[in-house]
Amino acid sequence: MEGFRRWLPFGGRCCCCCGGGGGRGGGGGGGGSVADGLVWDVALKAHASGDYSVAVAQANEALEDQAQVVAAPAVTLVGVYDGHGGPEAARFVNKRLFSLIQEFALENGGISAEVIEKAFGATEEEFVGIVQRSWPTQPRILSVGSCCLVGAIENGTLYVANLGDSRAVLGRRAAHGKGGKRVVAERLSRDHNVADEDVRRELTEMHPDDSHIVLNAHGVWRIKGIIQVSRSIGDVYLKKPEICRNSPMLQQSICPFPLRRPVMSAVPSITTRKLRPGDQFVIFASDGLWEQLTDEAAVHIVSSSPRKGVAMRLVRAAQLEAARKKDMKYERIRTIEKGQRRHFHDDITVVVLFLDKCRGKGAARPGHDEIDGTYGPIDVFSLSPDQQEDPTRPVLH
Repeated sequence: MEGFRRWLPFGGRCCCCCGGGGGRGGGGGGGGSVADGLVWDVALKAHASGDYSVAVAQANEALEDQAQVVAAPAVTLVGVYDGHGGPEAARFVNKRLFSLIQEFALENGGISAEVIEKAFGATEEEFVGIVQRSWPTQPRILSVGSCCLVGAIENGTLYVANLGDSRAVLGRRAAHGKGGKRVVAERLSRDHNVADEDVRRELTEMHPDDSHIVLNAHGVWRIKGIIQVSRSIGDVYLKKPEICRNSPMLQQSICPFPLRRPVMSAVPSITTRKLRPGDQFVIFASDGLWEQLTDEAAVHIVSSSPRKGVAMRLVRAAQLEAARKKDMKYERIRTIEKGQRRHFHDDITVVVLFLDKCRGKGAARPGHDEIDGTYGPIDVFSLSPDQQEDPTRPVLH
């Protein structure tokens, strides 16, 4: 347990890089003649089991994605949080979830699926409490939510927990094939999006008395015609029906459909995997990446590219595909302002975590007592070392 205690990420000993100490904006991964002020990256840093690379591309007026990595001698944690309805829920998760994982892990002797699920539940409970106190003066907060994707490595075991449609994809050596060198994609998370037939079936079985639990409008499936994801942190108006039921004002604005029971949950899907020699890397990314690239395409880019700046290469590949779909040049997308850029692609956040332990590769590992880490920016456009908002300060009071 003493070795485990050394990973404390929020006890004042963790170095959090927020653009000034390893992050960069204005084009990040390079390439192209037009600087892009809405991208940011950490090209390459070390964690206990290898290296990692982080990149963010902002499209919304306010960046709704958040990301964090904690690299400690005994534990590596990765978080990607894709907000919707506003940035508040993603920022809250970014502030609280890792410290709750830490708290419960210390109580239980290490990280486990149960510890992670308990931390997700506590994060949801805290955010719901804030919303219930705040909504009479800030009703919009009822419809704010966040997808939540977390990876944790401890003692050679990888845990992946997910709410929503962010995704973790493993790149691993194929068991067979030419020289055994081909890297294939293996999805580690489950998408909680009603575009998936299994998710629609799950909701239909949970709500047999509601023939309109999922609706298709203009080719897009949504729960009650409102939201695509079925699990999240927040979205309190779809989890606490009594709030809207007792407020005619809310019924007219954000709750047009009466609900008999909650239609969303905050119970994560969790995958546990003992790392194997053929496991090369994991791509953690918000759906802004996966809307543009297949699992296989993303794994191919990582496996065939230099490590340094590889997360930004994935972001650029997604932007290239978004430009192709709109029949426009990539250089044009790089000039479009935040807010307007959302018409072409969503916010994109990528963390590529390389798994080198026992192979002797990668950058120098953190020292025995050193705890390092990275926060993605609160907002890419305004990013500067002297103006960056402290990501650990409370978002809601």
